[in-house]
Amino acid sequence: MDRTRPDLTDINQEVVAYIQSLEDEIERLNNHSQLAATETSEAPVFYESPGPYVLITATASGTAKRTPVHLYARQRRSGMGIFDLDTAPEDPPALLTIAEEGQTLLMITSDSRAFRLPLSSVQETPVRARGNSIVSKLNLFEGETLAAILPIHAQGYLSLLSKTGMVRSLRHHVFGEYMKPGIPLYDIKSFGPLANACWSPGDGDLLVATRQGRAIRFSEKQVPPQGCVGMRLTPDDQAVSITPVDDSSEVFFLGADGHGTLRKMNSFARNKAPGSGGKNAMATSQLVAAANVDGVDDLFIISRLGKIIRFQVAEVPVKEGVVQGVICMSFRADEASALAVRRPVTMY
Repeated sequence: MDRTRPDLTDINQEVVAYIQSLEDEIERLNNHSQLAATETSEAPVFYESPGPYVLITATASGTAKRTPVHLYARQRRSGMGIFDLDTAPEDPPALLTIAEEGQTLLMITSDSRAFRLPLSSVQETPVRARGNSIVSKLNLFEGETLAAILPIHAQGYLSLLSKTGMVRSLRHHVFGEYMKPGIPLYDIKSFGPLANACWSPGDGDLLVATRQGRAIRFSEKQVPPQGCVGMRLTPDDQAVSITPVDDSSEVFFLGADGHGTLRKMNSFARNKAPGSGGKNAMATSQLVAAANVDGVDDLFIISRLGKIIRFQVAEVPVKEGVVQGVICMSFRADEASALAVRRPVTMY
């Protein structure tokens, strides 16, 4: 049988994406078989040297903890991970971020209100722990939840994305030490609940991605001071993630089923302006997150049941087209809920 791949130019793109996913899975299984045949013990595990960096894990209701990053051993892609934040089923882990000891965190709520919070206010614990509630320090409204947690930067812009696809960028000085607690970052009535936020340089591009796996890329300079429609959505879709990009960037897309893919931005054309319907970025029924990554980065993925995995970006194949992706985290009656990116400093 001739196993040479035929020309798929005129084939339906959904069929092409399915074929690509099968090829990726065959490649993964072949690599796994080769590894098992040549090794008699488990794959070597790499550890990060102790340092000032911590991983903050939090639920939408405000239960959070911080744990030194070096306590999370790097694993191989497609594992089931280990248990992390211990929460009730009705309040699953929803947010991940990495910060440096001594930094101040920016907590942004679903109503787009911003609060500064010293990192020390979040309880430091081992990997598996319950954490503590931080909502008493924020004075949230009834029904208001946490939507984003980021370390505050001394430069750049904070780009905000609402679930309705609206985008606004604010300069870093807005979030200085004299910021009024609870300041609204946009008009909640016209924008809707906050979906995600990221730090951006201000002179690059922004990539907005939706739950259905569609995305749009446009210049951040085209976003007016008062904000605008970043992406036009269908009634059954909602925006979930925003990240800064340029032509040299690679973006990791994560589905709730634990599949992920890397897309090169030099093959994902910039739109002339924000506000269009975008195009397919990943073949998935539920996209969880999208993040600009580098080949030396580590990815942290946490599930709704509180399991977390850390593995290298380099283990995820880079693609230029729309694919289902490869297994990044294996689940049993579970799904991915949040993503964080880490660039290791020293390994031993």
